[in-house]
Amino acid sequence: MSEAAVITSGPISGNPSPTGSVLIIDDEAEIRESLQTLLEMEGFAVETAVSGEEGLMQMADRPFDLVLLDLTLPGRDGMDILSEIRSHDSRLPVIMITAYGTVENAVRAMQSGAANFVQKPWDNEKLLADVRAAVGWRRAEEENVQLKRALKQRYNFENIVGKSEPMLKIFDLVAQVANSRSTVLLQGESGTGKEVIAKAIHLNSPRRDKPFVPVNTGSMPTDLLESTLFGHVKGAFTSAIASKKGLFEVADKGTLFLDEIATMGLETQAKILRVLQDRRFMHLGGISEIQVDVRIIAATNIDLRHMVREGRFREDLFYRLNVITVELPPLRQRKEDIPLLVEFFLKKYAEENGRQAPRITPEALRPLMAYSWPGNVRELENVIERAVVLSSGLEISMDLLPDSMMGRGSSLTLHDPPSDASLFEIIGDVERRVIVDMLERCNWNQTEAAERFHVPLSTLNQKIRRHNIEIKKKGRIA
Repeated sequence: MSEAAVITSGPISGNPSPTGSVLIIDDEAEIRESLQTLLEMEGFAVETAVSGEEGLMQMADRPFDLVLLDLTLPGRDGMDILSEIRSHDSRLPVIMITAYGTVENAVRAMQSGAANFVQKPWDNEKLLADVRAAVGWRRAEEENVQLKRALKQRYNFENIVGKSEPMLKIFDLVAQVANSRSTVLLQGESGTGKEVIAKAIHLNSPRRDKPFVPVNTGSMPTDLLESTLFGHVKGAFTSAIASKKGLFEVADKGTLFLDEIATMGLETQAKILRVLQDRRFMHLGGISEIQVDVRIIAATNIDLRHMVREGRFREDLFYRLNVITVELPPLRQRKEDIPLLVEFFLKKYAEENGRQAPRITPEALRPLMAYSWPGNVRELENVIERAVVLSSGLEISMDLLPDSMMGRGSSLTLHDPPSDASLFEIIGDVERRVIVDMLERCNWNQTEAAERFHVPLSTLNQKIRRHNIEIKKKGRIA
């Protein structure tokens, strides 16, 4: 086992019970005793308090995984105590218990951050299921915090989330290659986080204080790409009204990240090869050589060896790029990382929207774990961002997940065509909906959609224009 794997093993410190620790706050002795007996028989460590103030003092002395809180307490009521608990530890799950289980009270409690709402008399099995789910989520959050702290101490990894064996191997590999100046080739499906890994390599390298310059080589035509990479002199072409530095110069002493390098034309590949060999290049239209010290990290979701065999990628450039290869696993092969990623994105988009981070219900997490994630981490990020934006409370439930993921239908559902529709009209309608569905899955990234369809970008763009599909603004990329 790698050294990094050790950081996730063992029980969470501060919890006296392997099952979890629960604080019961209720002024009725019979209720406290019944709950304590029920939970202790299930292996939970239980403490009790007769008032909100006493409960708050106990929480100040020791950590708990869950609080069972009565809504009606002497002195300060349960809603007031809930508010204070949330202000001190917004992630501590609280289940409200009351004999006055009105809809209004349930809504108030949930909007104020309660994890659940239970009415007296309760169903033992349902209550235990709710307690297990809340404690399990709390433990996962604590594990995530410890994992991030350990990764930060060992690797300086800020935004890489994972505890699965494939990701732990990548962490170790990134740490090993970061200090070298060797070229790195990142291979993996779209949305697996290749740019995030490239940034981690840069930030852990001696070049960390110099620029990290990403460029998507598949998003621009050849002439514009070469001008962007190498710069040009005034008058090099019609629109070159002034000289311009290229990204190789901007990235001098730093790192240049060439994403989607498989889309690069053979002529541009030859120029990239020369920079890798000689560390020299010329501006377009220029006559003087420019020397740079740039580390290249390239990324692709296409099999470059296959492209070499077909003559679409230079063999000499492939071997220059393929000094160190990092294979990024698809999300479906590391599903144990999904809860950690969900938590990371919940916090990220809550902060961006200026609100408290919600929690996801166990019922909503189950379909996320079962889904195949063709769009990988990027698709998961988009799903969670959507859920955060659409949520009105502090809980992400199943109704905030996309219909297609929940089996509630899809934009591709066939319907009876009009009786006067021709075969070509029906085929065109289906093709349009297939393209729109793929674009939505790819966050409206046409290049990625073309790659998934295995067609040239120009072919996809022609079909987009033919079907009059409006391209929406791209979202954030994981």
